[in-house]
Amino acid sequence: MDERRIVEQILDLGRWAPSGDNTQPWRFHIVDDFNVVVLGFDTRDHCVYDLDGHPSQVSIGALLETVSIAATAHGLRTNIVRRLDAAATRPSFELHFSGDSVVRPDPLVAQIIVRSVQRRPMQLRRLTPLEKQALESAVEPSHRVIWLEGTATKLQIARLMFNNAKLRLTMPEAYRVHRDIIHWGVRYSEDRVPGQALGVDPLTVRLMRWIMEDWQRVTFVNRFLAGTLVPRIQMDFLPSLFCSGHFVIASNRPPDGIDDYVAAGRVVQRFWLTLTGLGLVMQPEMTPLIFGRYAREGLVFSKTAGMQEQALGLSLKLDALLGQGESARAVFMGRIGAGSAASSRSTRRKLNDLLVSIEP
Repeated sequence: MDERRIVEQILDLGRWAPSGDNTQPWRFHIVDDFNVVVLGFDTRDHCVYDLDGHPSQVSIGALLETVSIAATAHGLRTNIVRRLDAAATRPSFELHFSGDSVVRPDPLVAQIIVRSVQRRPMQLRRLTPLEKQALESAVEPSHRVIWLEGTATKLQIARLMFNNAKLRLTMPEAYRVHRDIIHWGVRYSEDRVPGQALGVDPLTVRLMRWIMEDWQRVTFVNRFLAGTLVPRIQMDFLPSLFCSGHFVIASNRPPDGIDDYVAAGRVVQRFWLTLTGLGLVMQPEMTPLIFGRYAREGLVFSKTAGMQEQALGLSLKLDALLGQGESARAVFMGRIGAGSAASSRSTRRKLNDLLVSIEP
């Protein structure tokens, strides 16, 4: 097999890395048989969940880790260097593949395509000590896992997620994002989140689709008909209870800048692939971290009165759960448990759609 084909196979696996709302904030430029440039970008110009670019940087880190894992299947080591002259909104990375007799196929290769988001209820059994040990090892030594388990703790998180959902479902800036990223009426989607993967029953899906056609309709239903109540119960409150527990991946020091968030993304992907290999499933719970960071750092994310104060209050409640100051070190949060893989999920753009022949 020629080297070009090998590189294409590596990237074809790499593109299955997770990204917020399936945005896939990367393109690939194949320089030659051994070198690739990953051209990243963030979505801060239109996505309220990415105003500082950090969520996209975490996704790009997950991509780089996935590519590195995929390369091991061909006995290749991946050297990655960030281009320091690239704009912060468009971080770029030079990847060089080289043969190494020491490299063996990473066991996580088999989990790259299997990994998915499970938004529906999971089993209630607690994780075993061996499962926890494997997951903790996946993030060490630069990060650590904070476990949030037990009925009382899960109830606290359920309330937190329920209230956080009200924040995002009553904010016009978030409405625009949701309107654009949900692919209604499908089981799979290459570039969005399929409606069947939202974790709500079919009647609620149809109602949500109708309501979200118009912001005035959203505000009317929310104000007079408690329009957020059922989605918040089905998508946030109940799933928070029906799982083994919740977790936070925290850096050993508060992350600062692109390199730290990219490194966090690499750790998150190894954690996610490891839990997939253990037969577990996971759902990210990132909005409390995102809006809490905005509030702490004074980044205005909404023109609607009271949103900043609500976000700060929720952040303080999360900090009380985690321990003083831990929210500032947190890079990822989710719920985890045993259960079947999602029957509806986001897929990915075809590799040819992600390749650019001339580097911008």
